[in-house]
Amino acid sequence: MSKRNKKAKNHRKNEITKGIFTVLEKDPKKSFTYKQIASRIHITDAHDRNQLIKRLVQLKEKKRILEETRGHYKAIASTKTYQTGTVDLTSRGNAYIVIEGMDDDVFIPSNKVNKAFHKDTVEVYVFPQRKGKKLEGEITKIVSRNKTEFVGIVDMQKDFAFIRPTDPRMYTDIFVSKDKVGKAEDGDKVIVEITEWPDRTDSPFGEIKEVLGKPGEHNTEIHSILAEYGLPHEFPLEVERYAQQLDTSIKEEEIAKRRDMRNVLTCTIDPKDAKDFDDALSFQVLENGNYEIGVHIADVSHYLQEDTILDDEAYERATSVYLVDRVVPMLPEILSNNACSLRPNEEKYTFSAVFEIDKNATIINEWFGRTVINSNERFAYEEAQHIIETKQGDIPEDISIRNSSYIVSDEVVNATLTMDKLAKIMRAKRMQSGAISFDKVEVRFNLNEESEPTSVYFKEAKDANKLIEEFMLLANRKVAAFIGKQKPEKTFVYRIHDDPNEEKLFALNGIISRFGHKLDFKDKKSISVSLNKLLEDVKGQKEQNLVDTLAIRTMSKATYTTNNIGHYGLAFDYYSHFTSPIRRYPDVMVHRLLQHYLDGGKTANAETYEEKCKHSSEMEILASRAERDSIKYMQIKFMQDHQDKEFVGVISGVTEWGIYVEIIENKCEGMVSIRDIKGDYYIFDEKEYAITGEKTNTTYQLGDEVIVMVKNTDLIKRHLDFSLIGINEKVSILE
Repeated sequence: MSKRNKKAKNHRKNEITKGIFTVLEKDPKKSFTYKQIASRIHITDAHDRNQLIKRLVQLKEKKRILEETRGHYKAIASTKTYQTGTVDLTSRGNAYIVIEGMDDDVFIPSNKVNKAFHKDTVEVYVFPQRKGKKLEGEITKIVSRNKTEFVGIVDMQKDFAFIRPTDPRMYTDIFVSKDKVGKAEDGDKVIVEITEWPDRTDSPFGEIKEVLGKPGEHNTEIHSILAEYGLPHEFPLEVERYAQQLDTSIKEEEIAKRRDMRNVLTCTIDPKDAKDFDDALSFQVLENGNYEIGVHIADVSHYLQEDTILDDEAYERATSVYLVDRVVPMLPEILSNNACSLRPNEEKYTFSAVFEIDKNATIINEWFGRTVINSNERFAYEEAQHIIETKQGDIPEDISIRNSSYIVSDEVVNATLTMDKLAKIMRAKRMQSGAISFDKVEVRFNLNEESEPTSVYFKEAKDANKLIEEFMLLANRKVAAFIGKQKPEKTFVYRIHDDPNEEKLFALNGIISRFGHKLDFKDKKSISVSLNKLLEDVKGQKEQNLVDTLAIRTMSKATYTTNNIGHYGLAFDYYSHFTSPIRRYPDVMVHRLLQHYLDGGKTANAETYEEKCKHSSEMEILASRAERDSIKYMQIKFMQDHQDKEFVGVISGVTEWGIYVEIIENKCEGMVSIRDIKGDYYIFDEKEYAITGEKTNTTYQLGDEVIVMVKNTDLIKRHLDFSLIGINEKVSILE
């Protein structure tokens, strides 16, 4: 028998074995004859039927199944065969089931996915594992759908329509009858809801819920990005009406309940295009020579009352979403841009963390509670940076947000410089404690009135940004420690960050060694120190964005939870989010819990808050994915106008289907298909992060500099394809 025939025979034998276990385990209390089993797994020819009978006898003899009565077979009772997990669907139609508590994911071939979609919760039957083989199984039941609404393109027929989903992991189109098409036309991009999937139909049935517009149009594509992640682009009318009816006036009886800090020097420092200002810093010198610095946060919880439709909407959103050309806020504008925005020369309710700090940035005293403030100044980061760099208050017209030059008082200049000095000391202490300094370059676009990208620029954190960051970190850390250290223990919302994955760190070390860098694995502290050195050493180098990205990937994902384990990246034992309640729901929960405990309240229900933490973490992930997609969309839009230009880029990823290249001058990333690289047949080397030509031995490796041109831009699929011109001979990135 040839090897090929033997392999085919073994494959068929395995298929029959899987079929037997699927039938018996699906109904473990029943027994089945070979005829019943053959019928259920669609065996009709005599050869396969004989194989089935033979296999049943073998499995019985090996005591893997029971023969209850003569010719009647039954599954051996087991609690391990069926598991519940989450579907991770690939673009090829296969899936992996992620099961909590299991080290290995269960592989599901496309023909056993059984109508499950990406991220669905499913019941899976796990086949008995063969030695040296990966776990395989079959989805037997859909426990709950992750989502039922999808974005797709209308393919209109005479009496019905098919909707072709744009998500590459969605393997089926959706049938829509004519009476459920609504106003959609052929070729429109729409949101379709799956209403049912009858047993004997190839496609699920659905109904068009919303017409997004024509594919490729700007608003259509931006709304599509939001819709793909189930994120709204507008508030329900009843929520807007509720918000409009709120009393947002400042009342004397409410001021009387708060610490009055209206006469203390206070300012906000935010991006120049910010529309909401949810944090402010106050500064005064105390009689003993120490400084009193207040971190004042908009008191959103004063207006956002529990058990209201406004609070329900904020909770469901859980976060604001920052797309390239717009913000989708967590709260309606009357709160986010008006009542809760700490605008200059307006009295505002705030929740504050006030610290007495000495000249060495040591915290002498702390106070937490509700306050009222009146901000004296609003600065952009660029203006505050100018004060820090020049040590003067003369703001030139070209960086002033006031459209003219501006003189800042000596009092404000001195406060800014003192806080900058304290912030630098606090930052140095954090770094010495093992904090990781991720100052990743962020891509930003200059847009015209039609939201077309005219140029790309990079946002970098300077001293003014770091000044605000340090005091926000201080407030977050001290609020968390204030509650976290209380006995008996109280339920609270923490922001945690686990230790990095060791395997990923070793993999990172292998990659960065190509650039002459290395990590020190002696202990936890030395890992942090060497990571910081790495991130500092690559600043300004061509490999910076690549190394920054790979280093971030080694880190665990920060999440919200009531179970505190500390924050590795910041080197804090206690950490929470207190400083951005306008845009993050966990901060609202922190404000409520903090006030509840300040009032002497008993510990809150841990299960309730853990569920809210989980939801907030999940929504944060969706929002960040939508934000990344909007950047990718805008990069592709920008590159449409640069199709005849050659670019120097760095190979940022290598896969079996091609190489990914990030252009150095604008950080736009596209793919060169391995099939399009001329002159040789290239083989993927997973260990070396490279592809190598069989004949020429030419190698393209992660980190190499190459020259590319734009081959194709697809705004609808958000895909950018490059043509490879060749290796950049002028400069080697490894030198």
